[in-house]
Amino acid sequence: MRDDKLPDVLIPGLRIVFCGTAVGRRSAEVGAYYARPGNRFWPTLAEVGLTPRRMLPEEFRELPSHGIGLTDLAKKVSGMDADLADGDYDVKGFTERLAGAAPRIVAFNGKQAASVCLGRRTREIPVGLQQERIGGSLLYVLPSTSGAASGYWDIGPWRELASAAWFRPRLP
Repeated sequence: MRDDKLPDVLIPGLRIVFCGTAVGRRSAEVGAYYARPGNRFWPTLAEVGLTPRRMLPEEFRELPSHGIGLTDLAKKVSGMDADLADGDYDVKGFTERLAGAAPRIVAFNGKQAASVCLGRRTREIPVGLQQERIGGSLLYVLPSTSGAASGYWDIGPWRELASAAWFRPRLP
């Protein structure tokens, strides 16, 4: 949409779509997802083997070639979670956008995004595979890659997601 801070990266057939709450201010300024230097998103994708190398934020449009998509729950605003109001989130629009892409997995980059989507408190949401689904997509919650959440950082769940048998590409 024309007034979105960043465009969705959603096409049919993706293995995984990463979903955050909203793009950060730096990302909105430069027009690229996870652009703040302290964010662990890009190095983590490479480290756990979801991409063959460490990609740069401005290469985000290339992610579908690796089976990966990106979106956020609040598309019209940018900033830290604490700066967002309840009305900034569009869960209905999010689920409608996912219906068209129908990824195998929706992975929330942080518990806050999952909390908004699932309507539960963050403390009630475990990291890992969730019981809920969106359409046919599995839901997975990951520790946030944001530098602001570094006290909760753990690459382990990212590794588990990347190596899970139900996630790996199907062989012909």
